[in-house]
Amino acid sequence: PILASAHESSCICLWSIQGNLMKELLPFSEHPSGPLTTLCTDIFTKILLTGSKEGYIIRWNIASFLEDSRNRKNKIKEELCWRAHATEVVDLFIEEEKNVVVTASIDGSVRLWHARTGYYFGYFGQARKFELSDTSRLILPSDVRDFSAIIKEESQHMEKKKVIYPLMLDRDK
Repeated sequence: PILASAHESSCICLWSIQGNLMKELLPFSEHPSGPLTTLCTDIFTKILLTGSKEGYIIRWNIASFLEDSRNRKNKIKEELCWRAHATEVVDLFIEEEKNVVVTASIDGSVRLWHARTGYYFGYFGQARKFELSDTSRLILPSDVRDFSAIIKEESQHMEKKKVIYPLMLDRDK
């Protein structure tokens, strides 16, 4: 078992069930994701998805890291980043049988995306039926202008530096 926490600083922390910090990481895609607001995993805990205040979804592969977290060669890989909404993502989940990601935003929209590529399928409430088998048509929602970005394998994660901030009482505040 593993616990994951998403933070306003865009940092993701992975914790052991005993409460020990196993890993801290930051996204390194070219688009700044902003404060993280939600996260989820697939049923086998191989994929971690994060949603941000800026409307971005980031897909991480955590399978090799979880197999042996002590082996430094087993890294967490950021695989994909896409803009899902123009506003904050408040919830998301992955539906593995259909291979789709469902996202919800504070703008009231709920959208469907291809889980591996970030291709847009549509939104709940649209007149046409979802066509989940066709990922060749590159369409975007009307409020999003950025296509998904596949992260190159050789990119390096930004490790969060350990900084000690002593707690100080400020009586004026």
